[in-house]
Amino acid sequence: MNTAIARISLPRLIELGGDSLNKLPEVLRSLDSQRPYMICDGLMRDIGVQAKVQQACAKAGVELTDGDVFSDVMPEPTEDSLQPAIRAMAEGNYDGVIALGGGSAIDSAKAIAYLAAKGGRMSDYKVPAICDQPGLPLVAIPTTAGTGSEATQFTIITDADSDEKMLCKGLAFLPQAAIVDYKLSLTVPARVTADTGIDALTHAIEAYVSKRANDFSDQQALAAMKLIAPNLRSAFHDGNDEEAREKLMLGSHLAGVAFSNASVALVHGMSRPIGAHFHVPHGMSNAMLLPAVTKYSIPAAIERYAHCTKAMAIVSEETDEQVACDALLLWLEALNKELLVPSPAEFGINKDEFMNKLDIMAEQALASGSPGNNPRVPSESEMKDIYLELW
Repeated sequence: MNTAIARISLPRLIELGGDSLNKLPEVLRSLDSQRPYMICDGLMRDIGVQAKVQQACAKAGVELTDGDVFSDVMPEPTEDSLQPAIRAMAEGNYDGVIALGGGSAIDSAKAIAYLAAKGGRMSDYKVPAICDQPGLPLVAIPTTAGTGSEATQFTIITDADSDEKMLCKGLAFLPQAAIVDYKLSLTVPARVTADTGIDALTHAIEAYVSKRANDFSDQQALAAMKLIAPNLRSAFHDGNDEEAREKLMLGSHLAGVAFSNASVALVHGMSRPIGAHFHVPHGMSNAMLLPAVTKYSIPAAIERYAHCTKAMAIVSEETDEQVACDALLLWLEALNKELLVPSPAEFGINKDEFMNKLDIMAEQALASGSPGNNPRVPSESEMKDIYLELW
């Protein structure tokens, strides 16, 4: 038992389960929001999910017209891409924000809700700054089982000038409410299911092995692994498997709770620069790195990684710790193969360009702070060696 004091932060209100989107009217009333602004991407508009949210708002007597929606979220949001929404909020006298979609939409909404209230640029608020003063109230409605952003006090926005993924942290970025409705994930395609699912699994593993883990985050992380590991393949192969989707969505949420109250570590630190420089989806770059980083990290946390392996039911509880860790590496490699995770070359990254970026990627990874939470803390040289393993 870890007796150290741990600060735990959670959304004020979480609506969980199938059709929990119908609870949106009650959630808005609890936040005293009569004029919310919605952030989503074009897919949510095109497949009718945006309309479902608008209908739910109408039941609360809240008119949410198409003019009250910013649906141009980009997959890896940049600071400049947020400006149209921030200007619209300044002109519209809005009193809250609804985020609908995956991690990019929720991260964008967190930044927009904060900047609309506080002004400035996201570069003013990146780590090591800590932003605890609240922005506008935010309701996060995830449609993918992956980022867990609806439960975290982080947002990541790219500086397009430097290709840096800026990590911003603090209670300001923790949504006041989350609606976790697995039925909204039934339309997610297989590729996104794989990428976001491995992202969620990475959150759980890294939260558990992190130097900042605590008793509370440990329980959430282990529970998340138990839910994600047996169901990710099923959801990938059959997107209409509601039982798998429900467990995957809950696992993603718990993984978000876990790493928000502990931290992520080396995988995420090294993943962000790959995404920023080569536009690889975040979950996919995590998946590329997870086996190699796990192999590097195991010697410093054999017991913890063995616990992960056993929680995922890869081996029995009686299995020797080193044997369990060896089995984890084989399982992660097999998972990537089955879920068709590409190598950097298969994704289309030019090897020479990748090599030319090694120094800046290692520098940016280290500056994010995440590698310092890893059980084995690497030097920049060691991170470059891990990047090279991906080829």
